[in-house]
Amino acid sequence: MASVAVEYCGTACTEPKLSENAAAEENGTRFRKKVHESELQCSHEEHGLDRELMTPGKVAGTERLDKGYMQYGCPHYRRRCRIRAPCCNEIFSCRHCHNDAKVICSLCDTEQEVQQVCKNCGVCMGRYFCGVCKLFDDDTSKEQYHCNGCGICRIGGSKNFFHCNKCGCCYSALLKTSHPCVERAMHQDCPVCFEYLFESRNDVIALPCGHTIHKACLEEMQEHYQYACPICSKSVCDMSKVWEKFDLEIAATPMPPYCENKMVWILCNDCGRNSEVKYHVVAHKCPHCKSYNTRQTRGLGR
Repeated sequence: MASVAVEYCGTACTEPKLSENAAAEENGTRFRKKVHESELQCSHEEHGLDRELMTPGKVAGTERLDKGYMQYGCPHYRRRCRIRAPCCNEIFSCRHCHNDAKVICSLCDTEQEVQQVCKNCGVCMGRYFCGVCKLFDDDTSKEQYHCNGCGICRIGGSKNFFHCNKCGCCYSALLKTSHPCVERAMHQDCPVCFEYLFESRNDVIALPCGHTIHKACLEEMQEHYQYACPICSKSVCDMSKVWEKFDLEIAATPMPPYCENKMVWILCNDCGRNSEVKYHVVAHKCPHCKSYNTRQTRGLGR
């Protein structure tokens, strides 16, 4: 930016004057602003829009523009328009509504209502067919099934999974009596890769704390020596062997005399209890569950 020259005379000063470079820059800014306003005016006139209605402050309060707001639409969109599909020349609320209502046979190119068997050539358009999800698939080795609780089709065989109403998702039948329930556990993003877990095609597992995560993401965490849930910090596996190594390391690392009897308060991430323990530079052990997965909350301020 150009510098500003200011002239002083005694205790008073005259109005600041712009240098030649600053003045040229200001003139250029004014010129660009006028060109932009001119382009906007031409654009509005070209599309037959009243320039006065295009003012942001007046759009929200204009009765004509807001007429029918949020009164029309479909389950997919809330909008005040419909589309004409180029393939069938019929009118639908949106492209998803069209796909839910129409299907084209790949063998005879006959457009028809969604159904498993073509009404023209009689071919089965998919050995697996779900009329709810409008899903066709000839590869039945995936053992597709529709879960009414989830509202979508899943793979793996209905006999191998059960739907937990509290968690709001399907789990392996092996976890039916042992999994910890967390409200809508699958209706969230993976805490590592942030993919929406409920619709993910990758393997998802439930941690001992009840939170869910991609199996591959958990394995990657463990490769980097991360063994705590990214959401609640509870241990994700049996860490007793690791805690034994901490015991040996602490026993082999005595504290200096001025810190030997220092006490601190800790919070255990595994059992959730607060405790007062001796301070140690390596780690602090929970006296209740014997876990070293703890954090210092107060004490030893200096």
